[in-house]
Amino acid sequence: MDSFYKVLTPEEQTLATSNDYNFDHPGAFDFELLVATVKRLKQGKSVKIPVYDFTTHGRQKDWKTVYGASVVIFEGIMSFADKELLELLDMKIFVDTDSDIRLVRRLRRDITERGRDIEGVIKQYNKFVKPAFEQYIEPYIRLADIVVPRGGGNMVAIDLIVQHVHKQMEERELSVRAVLASAQQTQPLPQTLSVLEGTPQVKGLHTIIRNQETSRDEFIFYSKRLMRLLIEHALTFLPSQPCTVQTPQGQEYDGKRSFSGKGITGVSILRAGETMEPALRAVCKDVRIGKILIQTNLDSGEPELHYLRLPKDISEDHVILMDSTVSTGAAAMMAVRVLLDHEVQEENIALVSLLMAELGVHSVAYAFPKVKIITTAVDKSVDDFLQVIPGIGDFGDRYFGTDGGSSGWSDDEEQERPKQQT
Repeated sequence: MDSFYKVLTPEEQTLATSNDYNFDHPGAFDFELLVATVKRLKQGKSVKIPVYDFTTHGRQKDWKTVYGASVVIFEGIMSFADKELLELLDMKIFVDTDSDIRLVRRLRRDITERGRDIEGVIKQYNKFVKPAFEQYIEPYIRLADIVVPRGGGNMVAIDLIVQHVHKQMEERELSVRAVLASAQQTQPLPQTLSVLEGTPQVKGLHTIIRNQETSRDEFIFYSKRLMRLLIEHALTFLPSQPCTVQTPQGQEYDGKRSFSGKGITGVSILRAGETMEPALRAVCKDVRIGKILIQTNLDSGEPELHYLRLPKDISEDHVILMDSTVSTGAAAMMAVRVLLDHEVQEENIALVSLLMAELGVHSVAYAFPKVKIITTAVDKSVDDFLQVIPGIGDFGDRYFGTDGGSSGWSDDEEQERPKQQT
């Protein structure tokens, strides 16, 4: 909540410098921006968070990007002071701490981290902080669902909170998917989606690899052909520059110079996404490759990051994120978040997949509206096992010749279902 202090007027800046501005009043916060931000986070969308400089009492030029998640924890001493914000909170926790401890913490923080002198801190505490606590904070303890005395040392209370969060996630999982599934039936596919033209050749390749009678050798051969077409199509979305060359006949030709390998990184979601790497290497000279392993937690059903290997300077690259199939979009969204955490620009990410379900397309586009989504086909639905329908089967098992009978790996279908142990 401290990120959302209002921008001060010159007069207020003068008061703040002399410790005479009341930062411990609801009016000091930009609740309008705060409420709008929390709403977007709850919708799974990315947001820009202001970065507040407590030394200069102002917002910095660059804001911080935060991405939607299954659980959003919001913290602030005035969290219960605004009615509209209060209605957005699913669980309200009041952390109760002794007044002497609060004062000591404030003295340590303001002096060591914010460059204040002890006299100014005490003055501000007696004039604003203590009265504000008694008027705007302590009375709102009645609105809390849980009161936690002793803060982080109260492990019993923390365990109860964690259990409640897990229970809510389990109860809401099916309803969230139902909402997404119903929403996709009424909404057109997003403009960020590009589907490879369904030529007779593309249709023929799909017919072969979708056929359950196709042998593994043929499945691999024709999948590779389809991957090559898909990667070639994906490269058309990379930026290019006009250039003029001389032909062998001594004539000028006005053409385009596009990315070759420098400036492009391929990132495969293991293990099935790795099958697309040869197609990318075949058409992009010296392309760099990164890898991400995402597996499903058998207890929570949530995708978890288990392995990550990315080039150090990936932030400046255009990234082709590869997975064989996308059903719900859960693992794809986690992979995108990983790339964003490494400062890759959202508009520089292309999610490339042989087959996607409409649910996955909508999920990714909703959470990351600037990510390009590129595939050879979009199927209508997913079944109870989160497989794309009519689908292609388990791509990883068919490609690698594994039976999928044991738990561990989660290949295609967005890493949702545990597969073969390695």
